[in-house]
Amino acid sequence: MDTDPKDVKLRILLAAKKLFAKNGFEGTTVRQICEEAGANVALVSYHFGGKENVFYALIDTFFPGKKLHEHEEQLQDPVKGIKFLIAETIRFRMLDPELARIMQQEVFMESPRLERIMQYALPIWRRLGELLDKGREQGIFHFRSTTHTVLLIISTLVLPNSNRIHLELTQGEEQPLEKRVEDTTRFILGGLGYQYVNGGDKE
Repeated sequence: MDTDPKDVKLRILLAAKKLFAKNGFEGTTVRQICEEAGANVALVSYHFGGKENVFYALIDTFFPGKKLHEHEEQLQDPVKGIKFLIAETIRFRMLDPELARIMQQEVFMESPRLERIMQYALPIWRRLGELLDKGREQGIFHFRSTTHTVLLIISTLVLPNSNRIHLELTQGEEQPLEKRVEDTTRFILGGLGYQYVNGGDKE
């Protein structure tokens, strides 16, 4: 029985996230969402005003990038800031693969909902560019084009990890989260010309 409105809304959002990731936004109906959530069909209109607003509520509720401002101290330092962005992006993709897949589908399709995703994603990548420029000014990083370097880092971080190519190359072997963060961080910082001393950070 639908009693607590907050509980019902969360169930609808979780059901939508599961189905959007599996079938895509266009391939999912409101009825399917409500069946998955165990909720009355009318409640989607009541709580959200339609399927598209369910999608927007998903991004608003679950995407961690909207809290970037809470980590300003780390984001003042080029190395610490880039390490933070790398780690948080990988954690998001591994801990919430459904939402990561949904957002990626929308980006590749250039859907009408892309604008809302960009509202959250672009500030992150712009901040990455600022950190790169700051690190280059300090002589820590070495690269030619900020824009090109940002795109290369984005490609490294958001390349689909659930497609057939990935599965063939890894043969189903998944790397632990923290190990993936460590290896990816070293790969990206190494590409930027950042020097490690005795296995640790540059002094």
